[in-house]
Amino acid sequence: QVHLVESGGGLVQAGGSLRLSCAASGPTFDYYTFGWFRQAPGKEREFVASFSWTGGHTFYADSVKGRFTISRDNANTVYVQMNSLKPEDTAVYYCAAGPWIVDDDVPLPNRYYHWGQGTQVTVSS
Repeated sequence: QVHLVESGGGLVQAGGSLRLSCAASGPTFDYYTFGWFRQAPGKEREFVASFSWTGGHTFYADSVKGRFTISRDNANTVYVQMNSLKPEDTAVYYCAAGPWIVDDDVPLPNRYYHWGQGTQVTVSS
């Protein structure tokens, strides 16, 4: 069973930075894709970025390209470094993981089997 725990959210001024962490535990992550999604009040959950555990391929939503960077370390933690934050980045951010997700399906929440509890990011103007 894969277990995900996010941390690192908080309140930051526009233009600032935050780094979110997703600590993952489980028997194996081979062929898994890890994704970050976010959900603002009254809006649907939307894709932010993803990272394939085996190949290291990354994808980003157009709204965060050039500002956010997804990465992992050797201790089974996936990060998203968020720079130049904007008020519209305010949302609850979720870490998710799923096996055998093809590239076209990476932005689809229902392709991810495992989800963390979420962490709030608030960007003030």
